[in-house]
Amino acid sequence: MIKCRTAENIKWEEVKQNMKMEYGAKRSKVKGSRKNQEKINKLIEYSKNPLKIINYFGSRGHLKFIPDPWYLKIIYRARLGKKLNLSNPQTYTEKIQWLKLYDRKAGYSNLVDKYEVRKFIAKTIGEQYLIPLIGVYQTFDEIDFEQLPNQFVLKCTHDSGSVVICKDKSKFNRKAAEKKLNLQMKKNYYYPSREWPYRHIKPRIICEAYLDDGENEVPKDYKIFCFHGEPKFIFLLHDRFHKELPRSGTVYTTDWEIEPCVFDSHYMRNTNKEEKPKCLAKMLELCRILSKGFPQVRIDFYTIKDKCYFGEMTLTHSGGFCQIKPEAYDELLGSFLRLPGRPG
Repeated sequence: MIKCRTAENIKWEEVKQNMKMEYGAKRSKVKGSRKNQEKINKLIEYSKNPLKIINYFGSRGHLKFIPDPWYLKIIYRARLGKKLNLSNPQTYTEKIQWLKLYDRKAGYSNLVDKYEVRKFIAKTIGEQYLIPLIGVYQTFDEIDFEQLPNQFVLKCTHDSGSVVICKDKSKFNRKAAEKKLNLQMKKNYYYPSREWPYRHIKPRIICEAYLDDGENEVPKDYKIFCFHGEPKFIFLLHDRFHKELPRSGTVYTTDWEIEPCVFDSHYMRNTNKEEKPKCLAKMLELCRILSKGFPQVRIDFYTIKDKCYFGEMTLTHSGGFCQIKPEAYDELLGSFLRLPGRPG
């Protein structure tokens, strides 16, 4: 049995007060910095809830010794604030945890590997939907920046979020890019959320062409939630890489009607209805082809005018730890998902 110290035998109020004193002076100095402010707020939050500290260490891969089922129950409670029901999962987030434990097909790793999945896309729907590939590298040092175009995008193949965008090579911060990517290359993305497909992916770096829509830092990102071969909802992200504006998202039906919800609490709900993308019908058609045979999958597309480009396939949206608001939509998405080998 794993023994954990509880809030009763730890002076959390004292820890909280110490944190306030230590970081209080810094708070005013970093008021304009969203990133630093978020760090301070998290430290205060951790002092109030011991489970948040467990989540902190888990997200950094320091709890590898805990078996997957136990770990998922602990982290689910820490992140979502409720008990995980694995014996009879009903909601979308519960069923994602079940799939992580019991739906482990060998081919899944190639679908979430950002380099290997290109072969699946080219074979299934055609390479014309792929973002042009400039290079693939085993290490950052292999990249010959002299040979790269003026604009490009670097990203790791084995994780999520390790994106470096270059819009002008003369202003590109190579040292910052090296630091960010080398740090990610050392991580195994499986451990923080126990997303099994990522466990044995070989870390690499790919360089892709920069898609310029003339308006945004990156083109509009359409995350399409599919269940048993049928797309149900579209989660459109706004200002994802903007340094000043808050990140926001809008959930649409496949008929392009706004739903009063958000599929990730890291994004504020955006109620501004945008023009329906010209290639929406094509994206939905491609999603039906790509998602055939999967209980559920999120398929991402970028758009440039009337053309769409494949982004990635995700078998476990936010690791199944996303706070879907209102919670009725967690139940609704769960009702679309029939778990393999289980009735209902």
